[in-house]
Amino acid sequence: MSDDDALKGERIAKLLARAGVASRREIERMIAEGRIARDGTRIETPATVLTSLRGITVDGNPVAKAERTRLFRFHKPTGLITAERDPAGRPTIYTALRNALPPGTPRLMPVGRLDLNTEGLLLLTNDGGFKRQLELPASGVPRTYRARTFGAVSQAQLEALMDGIEIEGVRYGPIDANLERRTGRNQWVEMTLAEGKNREVRRVLEHLGLKVSRLIRTAYGPFALGDLRAGAVDEVRREELERFRSGLSKAAPKAAGGTGDGGATRPPKRATVPPARRRPAPKPRGAGE
Repeated sequence: MSDDDALKGERIAKLLARAGVASRREIERMIAEGRIARDGTRIETPATVLTSLRGITVDGNPVAKAERTRLFRFHKPTGLITAERDPAGRPTIYTALRNALPPGTPRLMPVGRLDLNTEGLLLLTNDGGFKRQLELPASGVPRTYRARTFGAVSQAQLEALMDGIEIEGVRYGPIDANLERRTGRNQWVEMTLAEGKNREVRRVLEHLGLKVSRLIRTAYGPFALGDLRAGAVDEVRREELERFRSGLSKAAPKAAGGTGDGGATRPPKRATVPPARRRPAPKPRGAGE
């Protein structure tokens, strides 16, 4: 294929992700397994460049034309795996979503993950490209958590996290952390970060000598958990989503350029994109425990 031909299309993994078939990484696995074909001929590489999805099949089924990008808020309860299936047979978020989503909802993919015992806001989208953009640290989309912890910690220790921290060889970027309330040796800590590495919040707090008894994600970008009940889901209004995506596109080049301190993105006090939906954070149960 010539360079001119390549410029006219996009990689198949990107096109299929945008169509909501799966994430790019999952699509690459599907191609390796021989599940994706074009006009009956197996696609050999995710680097295949196409101008459209005409003639493309997944497991023998034609790929439908991509729908408009949609975004949903889901209040994930504890005890659910953020995955489509679990080899151990544990319930997944899709177990709950089957009953919570309205009929006709397209296939949705989670934006990031929440651990089995972490609850709160989980965004879902039908657009794999948009999902990836939201997850990339370079996009600078802040995620906010509230953690109920036991142990002793000072505000000064939490403020030091704005310089980042290294734990067992893993470098974590700047975290905006604050003490919310304290009763004895129990306290609620609010943390905002832009990377979202695996178990980042728990590992940082445990490194400070705190035991985490409850962890809630209360916001992802400008989208807040608000009063959405556990197990419920609702859709972000189209105009709110478009306003957010417009601001995200404008903010991305600046975020990608780094901050002059080694490329780490500093989590903003407020969202770097126009606020689309702001609701009060949920009142924690047992805040005085």
